[in-house]
Amino acid sequence: MKGLVYILSVCLFTALACSTSLKEQKNGSSFSSEKSMVMPADSTKVVKSDAEWKKMLSPEVYTITRKAGTERAFSGKYWDNHDKGIYSCVCCDLPLFSSATKFESGTGWPSFYQPIEKTAIMVNTDESYGMVRDEVVCRRCDAHLGHVFNDGPKPTGLRYCLNSASLKFKKK
Repeated sequence: MKGLVYILSVCLFTALACSTSLKEQKNGSSFSSEKSMVMPADSTKVVKSDAEWKKMLSPEVYTITRKAGTERAFSGKYWDNHDKGIYSCVCCDLPLFSSATKFESGTGWPSFYQPIEKTAIMVNTDESYGMVRDEVVCRRCDAHLGHVFNDGPKPTGLRYCLNSASLKFKKK
């Protein structure tokens, strides 16, 4: 029996590893949180208690960034922002996306085709609400930012669909 369990475990592990590898090849990226990645030089891990986050953030920002909430489409302050600048994490100020990679997705949320640095974000599997999606989180503080989809423009083919409430914008 132990031998069978071992064989099944190895098969499952191999299947998952191949699945991840194929997904990364298809996306042309390696944003998997399972990969060993070096964090940007200015990204010392930020860890706070739930009470500290609640005290620091507005109720809406807390719900979105710490509890993986979502703002209503076309309601956030950056979905229609066309100014040049940098979008950073609202919780820890890590630079995440540039206006140079922002595009009109028609979804009602700010959308980007790539982060400033691959190491600034992590992508986790999100199985909430009966769906399987790729959740985007800040690597420095684990703030929920939104989701990434494979229907974006070239050169990456990715659409990082983010909540305005999880971002702050600094105009150039």
